[in-house]
Amino acid sequence: MENWTGKNILILGAARQGLALARYLVKHGAKVTLNDKRMPHELQEEQDSLKDIEVEWMLGAHFSSLLKNKDLVCLSGGIPLDLPLVRDAVRRKIPLSNDTQIFLEACPCRTIGITGSAGKTTTTTIIGRMAKEAYKKTKNKVWVGGNIGDPLIKYVDEIQEDDLAILEISSFQLEQMTRSTNVAVILNVTPNHLDRHKTMKNYFDAKARLLKYQKLTDIAIIGRDDEGAQSMKALTSTKVLTFGNKPLATNESGTYPLEDYIYFRDKRMDVPLIPSHAIHLRGNHNWLNIMAATLIGFVEGFSPKAMSDALKDFYGVDHRLEMVREVNGKTWYNDSIATAPERSMAAVRAFDEPIVLMLGGRDKKLPWDKLGELIRQRVDQVVLFGEAAPKIAKAIGGNRSGHRPYTISHCIGLEDAVTAAEKVAKEGDIILLSPGGTSFDEFKDFAKRGERFRELVNKLVEIEVVEEE
Repeated sequence: MENWTGKNILILGAARQGLALARYLVKHGAKVTLNDKRMPHELQEEQDSLKDIEVEWMLGAHFSSLLKNKDLVCLSGGIPLDLPLVRDAVRRKIPLSNDTQIFLEACPCRTIGITGSAGKTTTTTIIGRMAKEAYKKTKNKVWVGGNIGDPLIKYVDEIQEDDLAILEISSFQLEQMTRSTNVAVILNVTPNHLDRHKTMKNYFDAKARLLKYQKLTDIAIIGRDDEGAQSMKALTSTKVLTFGNKPLATNESGTYPLEDYIYFRDKRMDVPLIPSHAIHLRGNHNWLNIMAATLIGFVEGFSPKAMSDALKDFYGVDHRLEMVREVNGKTWYNDSIATAPERSMAAVRAFDEPIVLMLGGRDKKLPWDKLGELIRQRVDQVVLFGEAAPKIAKAIGGNRSGHRPYTISHCIGLEDAVTAAEKVAKEGDIILLSPGGTSFDEFKDFAKRGERFRELVNKLVEIEVVEEE
């Protein structure tokens, strides 16, 4: 829709996406109903944030009567397609949309969309920094958001034609989207969110929509090392570029590492883009994120200097292999973002030092066997906590005398797990919180879990100081 005046819109979910979309639609003349299953007293802050505009609030349940006379139903990220109210909307042939779709319909500038099972936020952050470095001598603005930061629908009326919009897009957002970005990036596709999508095919199909709805003039960028991403190449008719450690195939163009540089190659040339000494992030997965961002930057015409300068003081995003501090010769890392076993595996592979691995939280109905195998090869001590602990313990297979993991500790929650990890760790060890499960059995989200982890580690420093005194 280009004209929202007088349209009746139902928004499901009063989180940041729903709130931002409600404000935009009301500003453009729509009549908006915001529906959330939470009770009014649980959403007082959200209601207060919109008290300056006219919105109808319907709280406490998802009522089927809400669909009467609605022209569009918009889903926030937490609303699944199998919600009975959503199914009813589909039966009644009421179109579905969301804030990202509406943003892309209204956005006047070039857009970059980044999705994947892991690495979205880091890659989006890096390319945002590169773009800002490249644009710093111009009047053009770079807008970064979507699944991270603010929903960009909040700013779409300010965006100018020569600006650049960079969006992290989740599978939850992609489920109902029929619009894509000028540059579509698929980092990787490995099992994730199967508690929401039910099957790997559904999850794959959601990610694939970012390619499926591209125009012929658009560009697709795909991870070369990942089988799931590679299998999506056949879904697009646009120009495809790849990034990865694997050699480029004949007639394939993309980025690759060689000695001390990341290079871009096409049929005509090899171009050095950024030196390895500009990169401060640990782990092969982060090198892949940087190769993806560098390829996007090359496509967008950023200079190698701008891309290198953007990385010089970049040491990672909060809760993503974030070094918290060293205590008693043991170094603590916060990788709370790791809410799937594949992400925990990437974190383990980032270290050569002995590892004490903290695993747990809530399971997303994902396979743990490969992580269990890697633990038996690489992890010295395991500390389990939360709801998923029994399932993880089964995948690891228990203690075997003289074989890794040498100890497996079982804890109720994160605080107990930090105490247990401190006890089993030795000087020179890495203590790695990379849970593999979500935080929802104990915390609001992965960020709150990571913040609490930092607090607990910093308390160890205070204890150390007291003991020395």
